[in-house]
Amino acid sequence: MGYYVRVERDVKIYIEDVDPGGGKPILFIHGWPASHKLFEYQFDQLPKLGYRCIGMDMRGFGNSDKPWRGYNYDRLADDVRGVVEALRLQNFTLGGHSLGGAVAIRYMSRHNGYGVSKLGLFAAAAPSFTRRPDFPYGLPKEEVSKLIQETYNDRPQMLKGFGDMFFFQYVTEPFSDWFFQLGLQAAGWSTAKAAVSLRDESLFSDLGDIRVPTLILHGIHDRVCLFELAEAQEKGIENAKLVPFLYSGHGLFWEERDKFNKELVQFIEE
Repeated sequence: MGYYVRVERDVKIYIEDVDPGGGKPILFIHGWPASHKLFEYQFDQLPKLGYRCIGMDMRGFGNSDKPWRGYNYDRLADDVRGVVEALRLQNFTLGGHSLGGAVAIRYMSRHNGYGVSKLGLFAAAAPSFTRRPDFPYGLPKEEVSKLIQETYNDRPQMLKGFGDMFFFQYVTEPFSDWFFQLGLQAAGWSTAKAAVSLRDESLFSDLGDIRVPTLILHGIHDRVCLFELAEAQEKGIENAKLVPFLYSGHGLFWEERDKFNKELVQFIEE
C-alpha cells in the first residue's frame, strides 16, 4: 500500500506500507542515493513473520517530493517525525541504512527517540561519514566533494561508479541496472545536497542520547562506510550490539539477506 504524508506545507513524503494491519511495525530509512526499494528483500520476507514493514522515501529521493531545500540531518529527522506522527506509530523499530542510519541517529537525539522501542543501524554513516582530525575512519572529504562535483557534471556516470563500490559480492548486470535506476529516480540537486550533509555533518554527540537497545549490522568489506564506523557506534551507544557481516560490503541487506533478516527478527523479539 503506497501513500503520501505531508511533512511541510509543500513537501510530501512517499510511504510504502506493507501489511498495515499486520504486527510489529518496522520503519526503514534508506541510504543515499536510493529509495525504500533497497529493502525489497526484507519486505518480501518479514511480513510473512508478522511484521508491518514501512519504507519511507526521504525528500528528494524515490517517489517523494523533491524540494530545493531541506537536506540537512535536522530537517531529514523532522521528516521522520512527521511520518511517525501521521502513521501514529508507537513501540516501533526504527532501522536506517547508510545516510538513513545517520538520520535515524539524529531522530533519536533531536526527537528523544519519540515512539521508538528499538533501533537498527545498517552500515550507518555515523558518527562521521568523512575523516576528521580525531576520527581517521571515514572517506576523505575530497572524495565526497568529487562525488558532488560528478553529480553536477555527469550524474549517471557518478551513480555507475558508486554502484561498483557498493557491493562486495558479485551482482548480475540486471541487478546492477536495477540499483542504478533507484539512484536515477532522485533529483540531481537532492543527490548533491544530501552528499554535502554526509560530508560536513557529524553525530558524535548524538550517540550518547540513544536510550533504546540498538543493533548494529555492518559488512566487514564495506568501502563506503568502513567497518570502523560500526565499532565507533558500538562504543558510543549504550546497550548496543554489533554483528559483523563477513561476506558483505555496503549492501548487506541484499548480500547476506537471510542473515540480515534473521538478526533483525531475533533482535526485535528479544
